[in-house]
Amino acid sequence: MGIDKESDLAANLQIGPTTLGMVRIYVEAEGLELPLDFEPEEAEEIAEEIRAAAAHARKKAPGGGKPRKKGG
Repeated sequence: MGIDKESDLAANLQIGPTTLGMVRIYVEAEGLELPLDFEPEEAEEIAEEIRAAAAHARKKAPGGGKPRKKGG
C-alpha cells in the first residue's frame, strides 16, 4: 500500500515519553501492537515532518483545508 492510497484499516495511536527518556509512538491495529521508540531529537524531526505534511495537505484539500461547518 502506498502513502497516498485510502485504507479501511483503523488503528489507535498513542505518543508519549518512556521511563528511559525516549519518545514512544505506539500503534495498535487489528491484533498488531507496534511500539516505536525514538530519541527526543528524532521525535522532533518526525514532528517537523508531520507539520510540513499537514501544511502541504491543507493546500491540497478542497476549500483550502478550512474547518467544515457543523450541521450543514
